[in-house]
Amino acid sequence: MPEESFSTTQNWRLIHKLCFRFFFIYFLLHIAPWTWLDGIIPGIDYVTGYYRSFIIWLVKNCNQLFFHFANSTVENNGSGDTSFNWEEVFTYLIIAFAGMIVWSIIDRKRTDYMKASYWLNTFLRYFIIMMCMSYGINKLFALQMPFPNNSQLATPLGDFLPMRLSWMFIGYSAPYEIFSGAMEVLAGLLLLNRKTITLGLFTATAVFINIMVLNFCYDIPVKIFSAHLVIYCIYLLSTDAKRLFHFFVLNKPVEANTIYQFKFSKKWMRITSTVLKLSFLIIFVIVSFFTTKSYADSLKNSASIEPIQPGLYDVTVYVVNKDTIPAFISDTLRWRDIAFEKNGTGSVGSTDTSFRQRYRRGYFSFSTDTTRLFLGMKTKGDTNFLYSFHYYMPDNNTLYLQGKKGNDSLYMQLNRSKRHFQLAEKQFHWISEANR
Repeated sequence: MPEESFSTTQNWRLIHKLCFRFFFIYFLLHIAPWTWLDGIIPGIDYVTGYYRSFIIWLVKNCNQLFFHFANSTVENNGSGDTSFNWEEVFTYLIIAFAGMIVWSIIDRKRTDYMKASYWLNTFLRYFIIMMCMSYGINKLFALQMPFPNNSQLATPLGDFLPMRLSWMFIGYSAPYEIFSGAMEVLAGLLLLNRKTITLGLFTATAVFINIMVLNFCYDIPVKIFSAHLVIYCIYLLSTDAKRLFHFFVLNKPVEANTIYQFKFSKKWMRITSTVLKLSFLIIFVIVSFFTTKSYADSLKNSASIEPIQPGLYDVTVYVVNKDTIPAFISDTLRWRDIAFEKNGTGSVGSTDTSFRQRYRRGYFSFSTDTTRLFLGMKTKGDTNFLYSFHYYMPDNNTLYLQGKKGNDSLYMQLNRSKRHFQLAEKQFHWISEANR
């Protein structure tokens, strides 16, 4: 849109101006672009640190006054749907509503917000592109949802939570994950070009609605964030609602979308705009793609931690303090099996609380020393080994472990499990004579 068009009085309706003011404040608060500069501009983290402290103080006080969430934690534990996250959303809604009222009183004579709307739309568009590329490129290399590992294959289906089930459902099929990532990347690329923004928004909306529904239906703790991505897309589509309604519903001819056709009047502005867009393209598309590709290649080429070969091993002999513990089904503390993964992690089929328990298995990381024939196990975040063993491997299918945990002596004989997991076969049939 030519710059002079912004100075043309549009005479927005009151409801239009109120909605713009509300969403302008809310979107900026929720995305908080100024916090992205941490680590980029020296000293900026000092300022943003005060901002975060203020937001935490404000959210907690609003919770005490209005929301009354019982468990309010700011800790970043991987969930985006904590009590604090919900309190934050409600606090921003209150601020946006109050800000809308104050803004409307102070700026009541303004007839439109064409320029401000352009900048808000552009900012939201590039934020959506960032998310499309960030998640999409990871999926292109099947990294976000990996194929089920040995520990997961050895876990009964009924022990999994819905989120982990959905992760394995997608991770099982690399082509499906790549397809879903390609759709996200396609949406991002379409949004980069002004002529294809509308198509890009429709594509992104469809992609993010599917993700949002998946998060809600499988209890994946990214509900707030995925819902906001859908809201951003719908908001951008709503700014072009009249034209889209005439085209899709009334079947009338419409003019081209000119909302994003802003022309800068000065040369330095045009140069800066071009440089910023090229920088964005290089950083978030090209560099991100090749960095992710390099990481994916390193995972494929990584060797297993010698001499332990990845796989599931049955604990056929389990001796504690010279007492042999039989393998009773009712005994949940005895180690039934050990799964070793290629990346130096694994799990024990036991409810031994010494390990980090997930889905009725104890998870650990391990390392070996082939010179001393040493194998050590520790839990995530620990520096000291929880279990220390001397090992002996007469062949690739047998492993003997002898060591101590605290004052208890342990001796185990492990044999590679003969269990066959059909899920690991990655079956595909063009012709299926029966319903399997």
